[in-house]
Amino acid sequence: MATYGANDLRVGVKIIIDGDPYVVVESDFVKPGKGQAFTRCRVRNLKSGRTVEKTWKSNESAEGADVEDRDLEYLYTDGEFWHFMDNGNFEQLSAGEAAMADAVKWLKGNEKCIVTLWNGVPLVVTPPNFVELKITQTDPGVRGDTATGGTKPATLETGAVVKVPLYMEEGEILKIDTRTGEYVSRVKA
Repeated sequence: MATYGANDLRVGVKIIIDGDPYVVVESDFVKPGKGQAFTRCRVRNLKSGRTVEKTWKSNESAEGADVEDRDLEYLYTDGEFWHFMDNGNFEQLSAGEAAMADAVKWLKGNEKCIVTLWNGVPLVVTPPNFVELKITQTDPGVRGDTATGGTKPATLETGAVVKVPLYMEEGEILKIDTRTGEYVSRVKA
């Protein structure tokens, strides 16, 4: 197992704290004028999502987490679990609701996702940065609506609701940024 010194704790490093996997979200090396240098980090628990602050003195170390990020293809949901497949060896994994979180509203099938595994169990599912989804319900556009005239809510085929320009109509396919949940552009058919 890898160990990280206090100076090695950078953003994105995955470590074990009290038996749980954490990822470093923020890292700040502090060298006070008097006393020992230390590293102050904000770390997020990969199981619960809770964020805490931790401090390591310059002579302390942290154990690296045996966490693996894999590119898997989303297949389907059976109502309780979401099923993914590794296209290299056709191995299938199932992720529960806790691992899916907000990814549920962006997946309809066959998207490539990054699944973070710890001891073979999916912890976090990250959807692709951009998805293309069809509008299933929105208010009709009114003559005179322009691109800069405002926004209205639109329900997508996965059930997600996003704000779109007033001229958008049902049946149009949109490009959505899954990181922010915002409309990016129309997709040309």
